[in-house]
Parts: sequence; C-alpha cells; structure tokens
Amino acid sequence: MTDDATLVRERILAGHADLLGTVADCAEAVAAGWDGDATADREAVVPPLRAALERAGALSRLPSLLHTAAEALGTSLPAEPVAAPPYVVVTATGPVVRATFPDRGRLVVEIRVFAVEPGGGGDDPRYRRVTADDADPSPAVGVAFR
Repeated sequence: MTDDATLVRERILAGHADLLGTVADCAEAVAAGWDGDATADREAVVPPLRAALERAGALSRLPSLLHTAAEALGTSLPAEPVAAPPYVVVTATGPVVRATFPDRGRLVVEIRVFAVEPGGGGDDPRYRRVTADDADPSPAVGVAFR
C-alpha cells in the first residue's frame, strides 16, 4: 500500500514536470552567476533564486502543488494557498511548499536544487547546485508529513 507522502510525490512528479523543469532552469541561471561551482554567500543563492522564480512565473505556480496534493489525498485545503509564507518559501536548498491538512498533519514539499555543505574549520557553509537531470526531476522532489 502506498503511503500518503509517496502518493503525493508521484502525483506531483506526474503532473508538474514543466514547473519542476522551470525551477531547475532558474537554479541553473543562479549558479551560472557564481564565480566557480559553489558559493559561501547565502545572499547569492536565496534572493536571486526567488527573483528568477518570480520572473519565470514559477513562484506563482508553486501553490498548485498543494492543490495536486489535496486531490491525491481526496481532501481539500483548509485555505487557499498563496505564493508567500507560510505556504511558499524560498530557502537555501530551493522552494518549499507547505500546508497543514487537519487529518494528516503538515505537508512539506521540497524542491532541492541546491545542497548546503558545511564549511571546514568554522568557515561559512557552501552552497552548491545539485546536478540536475532534466529528464528525471524526481531526485530533487521530497515530500513528507511532519
């Protein structure tokens, strides 16, 4: 039997390949602006990613992932999600979309397009683009109920 998180993840992957591809393209554009394959500057990751997502029209489309989740679960959302906190946030690893379903808990969907690596010897963490496979965005998508 498929658990709820797996079901939601499968539906998101099946129904939102274009959106996931756009998020990956935005991450590529952000990483292309770095001097090298990683950066220690969080400000070179989060604000540019948010801006790229907004320019590409992806930020406003991210709440649709929650509608897909509700459909997959055979329930409805307690409120209409918007492309802003608490529903959508852009983090150092990528966009995070979340909503609370009263009968299941808090759904968290992460699109991990960057990795955060610890800095050595007390240095700041480093942010690195996660290698993308445009044909298979599934490794970037994480779904959990918390």
